Amino acid sequence: MFHALIINQNEARQQSCTLSQIEESQLPEGDVLVEVAYSTLNYKDALAITGKGRIARSFPMVPGIDLVGKVLQSDSERFQEGDWVLLNGFGVGEMHWGGLAEKARLKSDWLIPLPAGIDAKQSMAVGTAGYTAMLSVLALEKQGVTPDLGEILVTGANGGVGSYAIRLLNRLGYQVVASTGRMAESEYLKSLGANDVIDRATLSEPGKPLQKERWAGVIDCVGSHTLANACASTKYGGVVTACGLAQGLDFPASVAPFILRGVKLIGIDSVMRPLADRTEAWLRLSELLQPEDFDVISQEITLDKVEETAYELLEGNVRGRVIVAL
Repeated sequence: MFHALIINQNEARQQSCTLSQIEESQLPEGDVLVEVAYSTLNYKDALAITGKGRIARSFPMVPGIDLVGKVLQSDSERFQEGDWVLLNGFGVGEMHWGGLAEKARLKSDWLIPLPAGIDAKQSMAVGTAGYTAMLSVLALEKQGVTPDLGEILVTGANGGVGSYAIRLLNRLGYQVVASTGRMAESEYLKSLGANDVIDRATLSEPGKPLQKERWAGVIDCVGSHTLANACASTKYGGVVTACGLAQGLDFPASVAPFILRGVKLIGIDSVMRPLADRTEAWLRLSELLQPEDFDVISQEITLDKVEETAYELLEGNVRGRVIVAL
């Protein structure tokens, strides 16, 4: 028997979340059994746990889109007992039982080896949020956005993706402007490497289709009017990456920035990303991040604190990353 967080749904489609003990035989199919050391609490996990978003596709479901752990059993040629492995996404925690349990049975095609230079806890301090931030930074680099071209806007800056995006961009020499709804956290954002901090209210209301050019690049974690305004104020030939929907799933914009200024809008998917892209992103993370980064951007909780923390996260009261120690 081992502990797991279980989401269930009754006949009235009302969700419940309980900390339960389950047996190994209850785990879904997979060719690798992992003893989970750490998982995380992401925005998507919080939506699933609280029932405020239809994230879980079947019930019962163990949430948790991230995990790191040691292989206990393997029928895969890629991994053997004792290997440390890492997982982000692939529908785990949505369609397949995830990381918020002491054990997980998974498909080997979803796993990558824990990168050298990052230990288990540090990998979950990074988690999907830091990995998504790295994918966003890589997209800017591959589109030719270099530090000399001007300011990079990061929206939703106090969240996990935003926090890591600021730190990574700073390490690479970019001038970063952080947008946040919590201006009281300005010193935290500047400690990560933000050169300036602006109130999200300057971007979150409906705006003109084209605005004064300012940003060489944008990492947007928010969506809706914020993304539309970011595109409208991006410089000629600039690049905007979109990876979040904290403000909304809508995109109330016009085509003007794209056809008059040649702005590029690039979607960042972290869930189904090919293994080669994942490996590249994690290699860069291991090169760029320093030991002090992980503690600054993260906090640690235990499995019994996950549900209450999920509500706090959705209320906007959680800064950076939440590591769950199993």
